[in-house]
Amino acid sequence: MRYVTWRDRKPLARDLKTVYQAPTREAGWNALLALEEKWGNKYLLSIKSWKDNWETLSTFFQYPEELRRLVYTTNPIESVNRQLRKVTKNKGVFPTDTSLLKMAYLAIINITKKWTVRTLDWSRILTQLVIKYERLAKYIS
Repeated sequence: MRYVTWRDRKPLARDLKTVYQAPTREAGWNALLALEEKWGNKYLLSIKSWKDNWETLSTFFQYPEELRRLVYTTNPIESVNRQLRKVTKNKGVFPTDTSLLKMAYLAIINITKKWTVRTLDWSRILTQLVIKYERLAKYIS
């Protein structure tokens, strides 16, 4: 979105959702081509970035829909990042890497205490995670 004017961000983002919310990799590629057809003349660099990195981005489609929705919903991730920046910005320099890790660990402990709302369909997401990554099962049960 760096190359997109403020006025076009919402419409382009809405059209971009059709790419990453597509049910399959092929459908996502077709949606990207349709996006290029609609916006390519105006925002060639944005579309080119997606096309150039498609092999990496399309690995996203190997996961079940529940996990994909969790991944592309970045608000919780951005919230944690914001809170970690808030804790670390007051310290100009950390004496060691360990001190930074300890500060981040304590901040994450405090952040997780505030998490009271459960993620929508969490039990289905958890099931898919255990199926995809069997070694997680011993930590969850």
